[in-house]
Amino acid sequence: MLTLVRRAASSLRLRFLHNQCNLERIGSHRLHTCGLYGFDLLKTPKGFQRFVDEAIERSSELVTYISGMPSSAEIIRAMDEISDAVCSVVDSAELCRHTHPDREFVEEANKASMRINEYLHYLNTNHTLYHAVMKVEKDRNLLSKEAKRAAHYLRVDFEKGGIHLAADKLDRVNQLHVAIAHLCREFSENIITDPGSVDIFPASRIPKHLHHLFKPIYGLNSSTLRGSSGSRDNIKEKGFRITTEPGTLSSILQWASDAEVRKMAYIQGNSVPHANLAVLDKLIAARHEIAQIMGYKSYAEFAVRPNMASSPEVVMSFLFEMSKMIRPKADEEFKAIRDFKKARTGQICEDLEPWDEAYFTGMMKSSAYNLDSSVVASYFPLHQCIEGLKVLVESLFGATFRSIPLAPGESWHPDVLKMSLHHPEEGDLGYLYLDLCSRKDKYPGCAHFAIKGGRRLSETEYQLPVVALVCNFAGSRSSSSAKLNHWEVETLFHEFGHALHSLLSRTDYQHFSGTRVVLDLAETPSNLFEYYAWDYRVLRKFARHYSTGEVIPEKLVESMQGARKMFAATDLQRQIFYALIDQTLFGEQLSRQRDTTSVVADLKRQYTSWKHVEGTHWQTRFNHLLNYGAGYYSYLYAKCFAATIWQKLCQEDPLSLATGTALRTKFLEHGGAKDPTDLLTDLVGDGILQSRDGGIVPDLTSLCDELKLEECGQEHVVL
Repeated sequence: MLTLVRRAASSLRLRFLHNQCNLERIGSHRLHTCGLYGFDLLKTPKGFQRFVDEAIERSSELVTYISGMPSSAEIIRAMDEISDAVCSVVDSAELCRHTHPDREFVEEANKASMRINEYLHYLNTNHTLYHAVMKVEKDRNLLSKEAKRAAHYLRVDFEKGGIHLAADKLDRVNQLHVAIAHLCREFSENIITDPGSVDIFPASRIPKHLHHLFKPIYGLNSSTLRGSSGSRDNIKEKGFRITTEPGTLSSILQWASDAEVRKMAYIQGNSVPHANLAVLDKLIAARHEIAQIMGYKSYAEFAVRPNMASSPEVVMSFLFEMSKMIRPKADEEFKAIRDFKKARTGQICEDLEPWDEAYFTGMMKSSAYNLDSSVVASYFPLHQCIEGLKVLVESLFGATFRSIPLAPGESWHPDVLKMSLHHPEEGDLGYLYLDLCSRKDKYPGCAHFAIKGGRRLSETEYQLPVVALVCNFAGSRSSSSAKLNHWEVETLFHEFGHALHSLLSRTDYQHFSGTRVVLDLAETPSNLFEYYAWDYRVLRKFARHYSTGEVIPEKLVESMQGARKMFAATDLQRQIFYALIDQTLFGEQLSRQRDTTSVVADLKRQYTSWKHVEGTHWQTRFNHLLNYGAGYYSYLYAKCFAATIWQKLCQEDPLSLATGTALRTKFLEHGGAKDPTDLLTDLVGDGILQSRDGGIVPDLTSLCDELKLEECGQEHVVL
């Protein structure tokens, strides 16, 4: 029976090398056809069917093997291989669904995703596996701490799925999980298919530099500003149809001087998709029912329990504390924006509206620091920003990114770039696909996608991680005109932090690989690497003018930094508000049913300086409610942790090999294999965590210093 697991390791080793087939064949100058992401089975859309079949067949063999109750170490190894086989399908299908331009590939990936998730429900309710894991957890002879941690978390994961429940309750939990998967997909699809639109007449009401973003339309009346319906039979005047998806809406709110245009776009963009109001209600109800069946008061309690925070009460106390801490400065910033608007418009009695924020704060930043966003962008051509990623890994980790030719069939679009992270002594550490430019029907945001998790196959063999970094920057990678706004550079570095977490991970089990950590630690590396996008010592290494090659001037960076700080309290208050929405919607159900819009409106009025606009329901585009349900607070945990790590470890010499070595060996390489509190304290010592009511909250001191706040208000036990 032992040969089964050994064969599994060998088999995966061969599959892994086949996954990187182009690497083997480039040396001999022969590039053979390879499947999507290097998986031979994915040469055609229908290959997803066989991909699922093989994962199920192999997993079923391993379930049979585990039922024979081999040694504890072999059980954990086999369980991890099951996880690896299934996750390869789940993760590949997820990336394909969001990025592939071929609808047939997308449809087959959708089918594969549903099939493998149904099989996951079978695995998660398999009592043979559950009893085997319980046996392992009780085994005191397990040699490694990581194996013991794996056994514990596998058992917890089984019980989160309800395996310990009576049969009727377990059936209901499984039904609810399937329903939730469908609801999440429907929510996401509605966002893409119903972005909303407004028709603007005349075209002159839209800034010229935005004209290329919108579809020209023609109508009768130059004095009207109308919704997207209506006849255009008599062509007389040019206008624009503005699709109010988030990126376009952001541009209008920042640049349109016409307040009515901004208002119309804001209201429309924050009132779609209407169908998601019902979807969200069903999602909240389904998650709440699962939590109650599992013996919890709320879904928030169910979701937060395994995390550092440990309870919604700890999370809410942290959020209330941050809200109270930031409110005075946020109110000051609000007053400054309102006064600026009154001075610019000459309307003394005019109030400040939500659609005014981006426009007037942009003007205030430009005025105070003489900033021109097009000038800033001229120093960040896309190809130079990719060089910036190479600078980071070379300086911090002594590694290099090597461009690798893609085998025929491996890529999903001509803009995709593939690189290996290579260390001169250790060899290749992992592989990264970059898909950075926007296109029709592509995932609208920026994200890090795992394709293959790292795991130890033997004492001498390691399955290297494979990840994709997906963004939506304007232009194409091959175009010399593709330039990034600085906030896009920050986003690129944020997602690169996630990618490094995966690529540098060296866990024994893929169950803990890279970003597979407790939720309230997961965003820490990404937030930390945002600091690198603002530090002149880093920017001068790669930020060069697209035509002259001039290094970005230090004074320009100082102006950018100053502008960034102008409304930092307002930005932080917004994140606190988002986290409060998330916790409240998935918190204890009120005695009387309340619609989500009234909850959001009340929270906005209570915890921000801004008014709620009647008729809008911004939460119907808040897709973090899907994968971060009751976990959005993690971004704020990460912001605090990253501030402390930056100040204590990185700020003095951010690009030193010593800094990178500490980040890698004390944090990044451990993934989720070590206790998160140990990881953080090992990295920077005391002053990063505090104990509160049975849970852990971040120390706010470093963030307070960064924001120049006088009081932090924390009076709890420092760990």
